[in-house]
Order: sequence, then structure tokens, then C-alpha cells
Amino acid sequence: MSNIVEVNDSNFDAAVGRNDKPVLVDFWAPWCGPCKTVGPMLEEIADELGDDLVVAKVNVDDSPETAARMGIRSIPTLALFREGGVVARQTGAGSLGQLRAFVKGNL
Repeated sequence: MSNIVEVNDSNFDAAVGRNDKPVLVDFWAPWCGPCKTVGPMLEEIADELGDDLVVAKVNVDDSPETAARMGIRSIPTLALFREGGVVARQTGAGSLGQLRAFVKGNL
């Protein structure tokens, strides 16, 4: 079972903005090849850091308001939120090691 939360325009603020834990949000779309590469790596990060971090996904096609409000211009974009604000952002697909370093370096 996935430890990743699906987030959309209607629940973004509650799921991300008011969460007690840091939240790593993946802004993605089903037609995006690099986004498909990031998916399994996010599953692994969610399994590893699930006690300290929430991993969420926002489909930019289904949630255009959130994508626009967050200034998402390229996907995949990963944004780490703490106390409702973005503390780090990364665009593009990298390796699992790079993703781990990005997350752990910004927790």
C-alpha cells in the first residue's frame, strides 16, 4: 500500500499547509515521462521517511489552480513544505541518491 497522499485543489491547504510534518509535494502529470521515473523513487522515500515526512502528489492537469498558485512551470517539480511554506524546490528527475540528498538536506 502506498504511503503517498493524493492532493488536489480542494484539499491542498489542509493536507500540505496545515500539516504538522514536513511535506514533500510532487507536481506531476500522467503524460510526463520523467514524472513516471520519479514515482517509484518517491515510494521508496515515503517508506524510508514516513515517520518524519509526508509525501504527496499533485496532478497539475487535475489541479491547475494549485499549480498556478505555486508557480509550477515545469514538471516534475518537487517542493518541500514546512509550516505551510516552501523551504526547497527541485525541478526535473534525478537519481534516487539525489532525491534522498535533496530531502534529507532540507528536512
